Amino acid sequence: MSGGPIVLGPTEGRVYEMPDMRAVFKADGEETGERYSVSEWWVKLHGKGPGPHLHATEDELFYVIAGTMSVMVADAWRDLAAGSFIRIPAGTVHDFENRTTEPAALLNVFMGAFEHNMPAIVAWYEEHR
Repeated sequence: MSGGPIVLGPTEGRVYEMPDMRAVFKADGEETGERYSVSEWWVKLHGKGPGPHLHATEDELFYVIAGTMSVMVADAWRDLAAGSFIRIPAGTVHDFENRTTEPAALLNVFMGAFEHNMPAIVAWYEEHR
């Protein structure tokens, strides 16, 4: 239902488990009128992210909510502590991973619906990681 309030607790949302990370979708698709997606991405200790990729037409926003996340934008890696924000413009190659011994997580805001991609992402991740 687009336009209605969404209230979720810390452990609530739709969960997608992958070998090195867990995605928790808080709002997407029908809930947002396909305008945006909000999700948490929890990466295990020394865990790899999705691998270098880009989104041709959508900007992406990340906010570090726990630990320190290493984020690659274009060809530069940055270690971002909790409270850090990064905007990744459309068409920019990016990746993220947890290079530490502590849990790390990002809040992701994606322009447009994204969750419909998750079954294929989980399948690819399990096959290639």
